[in-house]
Amino acid sequence: MTALIPGNWQRAAHGAGLLSAEGAVSATIFAEMSALATRTGAINLGQGFPDEDGPAEVLDVAVRSIRDGVNQYPPGIGMPVLREAIAEHQQRFYGLSVDPDREVLVTAGATEAIAATLLALLQDGDEVVTFEPFYDSYGAIIALAGGVHRAVPLRAPDFEPDLDELRTAVTDRTRVILVNDPHNPTGAVFGRETLETIVELAHAHDAVIVTDEVYEHLTFDRPHIPIATLPGGRDRTVTISSGGKTFNTTGWKIGWLIAPPALVTAITAVKQFLTYVNGAPFQPAIAAGLRMPDSFFTEIAATLAAKRDLLSAGLESAGFGVFASHGSYFVVADAAPLGYTDAIAFCRELPSLAGVVGVPISAFCGPGMREEAASLVRFAFCKRVDVLERAAAQLARLGQGLATTA
Repeated sequence: MTALIPGNWQRAAHGAGLLSAEGAVSATIFAEMSALATRTGAINLGQGFPDEDGPAEVLDVAVRSIRDGVNQYPPGIGMPVLREAIAEHQQRFYGLSVDPDREVLVTAGATEAIAATLLALLQDGDEVVTFEPFYDSYGAIIALAGGVHRAVPLRAPDFEPDLDELRTAVTDRTRVILVNDPHNPTGAVFGRETLETIVELAHAHDAVIVTDEVYEHLTFDRPHIPIATLPGGRDRTVTISSGGKTFNTTGWKIGWLIAPPALVTAITAVKQFLTYVNGAPFQPAIAAGLRMPDSFFTEIAATLAAKRDLLSAGLESAGFGVFASHGSYFVVADAAPLGYTDAIAFCRELPSLAGVVGVPISAFCGPGMREEAASLVRFAFCKRVDVLERAAAQLARLGQGLATTA
C-alpha cells in the first residue's frame, strides 16, 4: 500500500518521531493521552488548551462579525483591522514601529506561520537549529521542507541553553535559528545573554531568526524580550505569535508574523497555497483583544501564575521534583523521586494511579536527548481553578499512597 501513496508524508512522520522502522505511523503521545483521559475520565493536564472561554469583549466582536456578514474570504495578507492592531501592539508593548501593509502577515495560527516560513526559506540540506525539547511540529515541518534539524539541549533545572553548545550548533550551513520563547514544554523564558548570542550567531553565519512567541503575554516572574527589539535583531527576524493563547481562543487559529518586507513577500508566496486565508469573523475579534487595556494583560499573567503555583504545590506534595516555570501554560515535573524512571510508562499509569493525565517530555525530544528527559513529565495548568484543585488533591493522595507502600 505504501507504494501507492508516494509523497513526503514519511518525511513529516519521521521528523516528528512518529515513523517506525517498519514504516508505520503511530499516533502522537498527545492524541494517546487525550484518548486515555476520555476513556478513564481522568483530568486532562496533557494537552495545552484552556477550559474557559476568553473575554466577552473579544467573543462578542466575533459573534457580531458573523451576524454582520463578515463570512467570506478576507484579504490574503489579513484584514486591515487586524494588521493595524498587530502593528499597534508591537509599538505599545515593545516600542517597535511596524508597517501593517508590508511587514505583517495573518496566518492560520502560529503553526501555519512557522510552516510557511520554513517552506519559504529552506532548500534541501539547509540546517535549522532549534532548542530541545521542542514543540513537536517543528521536526515535521523542517523535514517536509527538506531541512536538516540540529538541536541544542535545554537541561534541568533552568532549561537555558549552554552557549558554547549553541555556538557549536550554528554554522555556515545554518539557514534558520528557530526559537520558542517563552518555551513549550519547559516553561523557560530566555535571558538577554542567550538572545543576544542568537543575534550574534545569526549575523556571523547569515542565518534568519524565526521566533515563536505565542506565550509572549504569559510570563510570570521575568520579562519576555522579543529578539526583534535587540540590536541587530530586527532586520533578520521573523516574529510569530497568535491570539489563541492570550485570549483563550485556541480553536480560532488566528496567528500572524512580522518581518522585513522581503521576507513577508517570500513567506506570503507559500502561505497563499496553504490555507490561502482563514477566520474572517475572528480577525476583527482578535484585533479588539490586542487593543484591550494593559490591565487585561497584567491580569491574565497573574491569574495563570496563581494556577501554576496551585498545580506545582500539588505536584510537590505528591513527591515529584518540580522545576520553576517562568512562562507558558506548562510546568515540568520529575517522576524519578516517586520511583518512576520511564515517564512514558508512568503517564500511561497515571490515570489509574491519580486520575490525572500528563505528557512525557521525551515526546518533545529526538533520540539523543530522550534518555536525559526519560523521567520528566509536562503538566498544563491552563485549566479552571476547581479542576486544578481537584488534580492537586488527587496527586497529593498519590504521593501518600506511594509513601505508604514504600
